[in-house]
Amino acid sequence: MEDVDVEIHSGEFVAVTGPNGASKTTLLKLALGLLQPWSGEVSRVRCRKDGKKLAVGYVPQQVAAFNSGFPSKVLEFVCSGTYMRGSWLRRINRKDRELAEQALKQIGMWEQRNRKIGELSGGQKQRICIARALAQEPDLLVLDEPTTGMDAQSRVQLYELLHSCVNKRGVTVVMVTHDLSEAGSYLDRIIQLERKEVGGWKCCTTTSCKGHFSLVGSLP
Repeated sequence: MEDVDVEIHSGEFVAVTGPNGASKTTLLKLALGLLQPWSGEVSRVRCRKDGKKLAVGYVPQQVAAFNSGFPSKVLEFVCSGTYMRGSWLRRINRKDRELAEQALKQIGMWEQRNRKIGELSGGQKQRICIARALAQEPDLLVLDEPTTGMDAQSRVQLYELLHSCVNKRGVTVVMVTHDLSEAGSYLDRIIQLERKEVGGWKCCTTTSCKGHFSLVGSLP
């Protein structure tokens, strides 16, 4: 990937799109620090305005492909996301359970809380992975094709939930998707990856749902 100049600002709902093989996942991993660029710089704010560490929730591509024998129950799995806010050695407390309950209800999976993960459909597994990320109370939520395996109603409910997180809590959401026909009305901006004339991929355009920008857009 070359010629990438991206800024995603705090409190934006941004989609990253492009053909298969356009390095969309690579762009996310570079932004999160999971990969290092061969050249150039990637920077992300580490702390919030109140001085607390920036909380980042990440749902990778195909993360819901659990083995059918995965032993955890849904509520236990979502509760485990709250460990991101503290020590891995501490016990799950009342607040952790409340956050997990809220996240499962938001994603429409509370009634499935006592089922084993291996018993769920692919779309249901995807939804509990998103619930686990929400239970972290993230300031930045990064989702790589989060609607894989979901039906149309579940996809729209997810976009509405993410839009609400942005508008009501100021969460920054960055989402890889091919489905702009459904998601477009909820987005602030679209980052389009396109093939260069001489090969390779570049971050070519950024589009506002309310207009057009001359630059590609900021991580909080």
